[in-house]
Amino acid sequence: LLERVSAGELPETFRIYQPTRVVAFGKQDRLAAGFDRAVQITRDHGYEPIIRMPGGRAAVFHEDTVAFSWTIPSPDPVRGIRERFEAATSLITRALGRLGVPANVGEVPGEYCPGEFSVNHAGQMKLAGIGQRLARHAAHVGGVLVVGGTEATRAVLVPTYRALGIDWDPDTVGSVHDIAPDIDVSRVIDAMVGVIGEERVVVPTSIDASTLAGARELAPLHVP
Repeated sequence: LLERVSAGELPETFRIYQPTRVVAFGKQDRLAAGFDRAVQITRDHGYEPIIRMPGGRAAVFHEDTVAFSWTIPSPDPVRGIRERFEAATSLITRALGRLGVPANVGEVPGEYCPGEFSVNHAGQMKLAGIGQRLARHAAHVGGVLVVGGTEATRAVLVPTYRALGIDWDPDTVGSVHDIAPDIDVSRVIDAMVGVIGEERVVVPTSIDASTLAGARELAPLHVP
């Protein structure tokens, strides 16, 4: 998507979906002495390890999360990095607000995959993380919002981060269900799309064959 939007072959594209079980490692993780061990731990827990484009340290995706990528054309994508982060966090916090879940933007001390633009609840539990990657004429903002499965997330992160030698606080792991147990993934997706629809004309579509073919060619680069 990033390559095709940058080339002018696709317009601004927002992809949102319910992922399967994946642990997405950052490029910094690959430099850790325990990286191979961490990869094996994720597989032992039933997760597929991948190397993602943007972001910092290992992040967990599973059936109780919402994943999204916002690919935005720009003649000079270096300009506007912060504004795109702010737009993405605003999208998440506004969507959660519609569902009655108060959310803030900022790093929780000791959080996993730390970042200035993490989305948290009450400054205590991380709910979402966001990363950004640039191409020549486009930017890709990707993120994951944890709707449920707090314990499942913690169960794979604790040994994975231990293998990577990362000091963090497992109590910072949280989910929307910890605040509002009746909210499911589909309601979060609907709320996020609804927020986007307030400012843009949303044209529902599926990923086209050319984009899928390109993704298959790139996939081996993301397999540790």
